[in-house]
Amino acid sequence: MSKIRNALISLSNKEDLRILLSTLNRFKINIISSGGTYKAIKKLKYKCTEVSEFTGSPEILGGRVKTLHPKIHGGILNKREDKKHRRDVKNNKITNIDLVVVNFYPFEKTIETNSNKKKIIENIDIGGPTMVRAAAKNYKDVAVITSVNQYPALIQQLKKNNGSTSLEFRKELSQIAFTETAYYDTIIANYLNKDSTKKFQDKKTIQFKLIEELRYGENPHQKSAIYSHKKSLNLNQLNGKQLSYNNFNDINAALTISKSLPKNTGVVIVKHANPCGVSIKKDKIKCYKSALACDPVSAFGGVVSCNFKVNSKLALELNKIFLEVIIANGFDQLALNILKKKKNLRLIDANKFILSQELRMNLLNNATLVQTEDNIEFIKKNFSIVSKIKPTKQQMENLIFAFNICRYVKSNAIVLANDKTTVGIGSGQPSRVDSCQIAIDKMKKFLNPTGDIFAASDAFFPFVDGVEKLVQSGVNAIIQPYGSINDKKIIKYANDTNTILVFSKTRHFRH
Repeated sequence: MSKIRNALISLSNKEDLRILLSTLNRFKINIISSGGTYKAIKKLKYKCTEVSEFTGSPEILGGRVKTLHPKIHGGILNKREDKKHRRDVKNNKITNIDLVVVNFYPFEKTIETNSNKKKIIENIDIGGPTMVRAAAKNYKDVAVITSVNQYPALIQQLKKNNGSTSLEFRKELSQIAFTETAYYDTIIANYLNKDSTKKFQDKKTIQFKLIEELRYGENPHQKSAIYSHKKSLNLNQLNGKQLSYNNFNDINAALTISKSLPKNTGVVIVKHANPCGVSIKKDKIKCYKSALACDPVSAFGGVVSCNFKVNSKLALELNKIFLEVIIANGFDQLALNILKKKKNLRLIDANKFILSQELRMNLLNNATLVQTEDNIEFIKKNFSIVSKIKPTKQQMENLIFAFNICRYVKSNAIVLANDKTTVGIGSGQPSRVDSCQIAIDKMKKFLNPTGDIFAASDAFFPFVDGVEKLVQSGVNAIIQPYGSINDKKIIKYANDTNTILVFSKTRHFRH
């Protein structure tokens, strides 16, 4: 046990300060403080020694230097059982500090609400993290509190142990404290690195906060949680069971595609992180039915993302099959009344969700792959028409629609489309020809569409066989990246069969 006789308090967030002071006063713990915290303590009519009086040195540099003093850090860092430390403490008239209660300048909040760089820099806390690190290092003798949320646990400890804290408790606080300082420094580093021309720094730190622990991971025996560098995911769950790892993975896939579609337009159906139906028809009911028709079997138990507000008419249609999750840019009240009849159906309002354009990361055992996002906006100069037959404006729009969906399908990926709706999707096959066959089989099984059929491939066809298979199945137009040694043979085959062929300057693997 370590008896607390002296506590240093320095707070930006002064919430529940009275509750803390009341307990410290009960156990006759002396309080040292400075600046706004000192004033707040005095206002609450508790005794307090100002830091400048405690150290014998005034605050200088407009408050930048106040706790950076040997009497403060000597009081925190000295090992109570070390004879040399005790001698130094005595010779330098240092008083032990047994409890440090600090939360930092609100740097994260400042950069979210302010663009003034001078103000942002002034909100980089120096003294606070320094005291916290010192106390956390010396946890054998000193307790450190870094959050208002820890007050109840501290108060319980003091009451249980008559003004003392246990070593186990202090060690736990130390672990939390070093995490807090690391997180704080990460926010600062990432903010400053935004101005760097170097995309990939020599060292990469990531700032994530726990959002929630999930029901389970990919399988029920696995534990799972979701973290974010934002305070909220901006996904408002309105109904249904708690989300699992797989649910979030599918939701992310569905929203990534939805946000690439025209504003307030489109339905995406996802199963196992792959789209199994997408449509951008303007009529909401037709749009959903068309997306569903692409592969109604795979849609069972899937995730539907509507890139618009769901009304009661659509809600009735959505309720006709079993779905795990429905995402929308809001739901009207009648729609909610209908959909909530299924108590386990998860309803997600993504109206405030914004797709991040930051670096994408993929964990590989003890390493992390990092890359920029595949967010190229498709415009005319990205494409080259290489066939003799040229696409009409409407045909080109359908080709680009198919190509856009294709970049969100696991590679090797083939997407077949008709009237701005997918009619067949082949995903995740080692062979591109096999992906073609899967897309064709699904199209023939569920739809057999009339009119032009458009095919998109996420990378070039290495041989003519894939293109040949598509054309023989009824495809009229193909869009693919160039780059194969057989590009000329593929162009010749397209011309020989009167097929429209468009080359993209970029490929779009999604592994």
